[in-house]
Amino acid sequence: MEKLKELFYQSYIAEAKAALRLKVYADKAEKEGYTQIAKLFKAIASSEEIHGTRSLREIMEIKSTEENLSDSFESEKNVAEVAYDEFLKKATQEDDSRAIRIFSQTRDVEDSHAKLYKEAMNHMLEDRETTYYICDLCGFISDGILPDKCPVCGAKKEKFKKLE
Repeated sequence: MEKLKELFYQSYIAEAKAALRLKVYADKAEKEGYTQIAKLFKAIASSEEIHGTRSLREIMEIKSTEENLSDSFESEKNVAEVAYDEFLKKATQEDDSRAIRIFSQTRDVEDSHAKLYKEAMNHMLEDRETTYYICDLCGFISDGILPDKCPVCGAKKEKFKKLE
């Protein structure tokens, strides 16, 4: 059974990577005017997400929303505090300013994700709905307020999209 769990994990990782890659390809195709190719990339990305979801369900127990929020909070905290700090150290050793900027911004955004999960727990208790705005450049998410500029990367408010 443990070997099957590892296979499902590998499948999940491969499908998640493929789905993200194909979404990026779809955006590029749309910008280049290839709308039909963009549709194909999006369709296959959606299919890959289905495959990844099936594998994910096999390797982990999907818990209550409250438990999923708590687990997600802990995961984001760990990614921000451990993984990206390590990435930053290596980028600094390489003296790569672009990598340092990307990893630093991503770490800060990951840290803000943890805060959003914590705030979402409060929203659930209050039965409150909110609107989220996401920065197209660095991925920062604002809870309920469209900022004039991104607190992480400095992008203007026009770079934010409202999540429906």
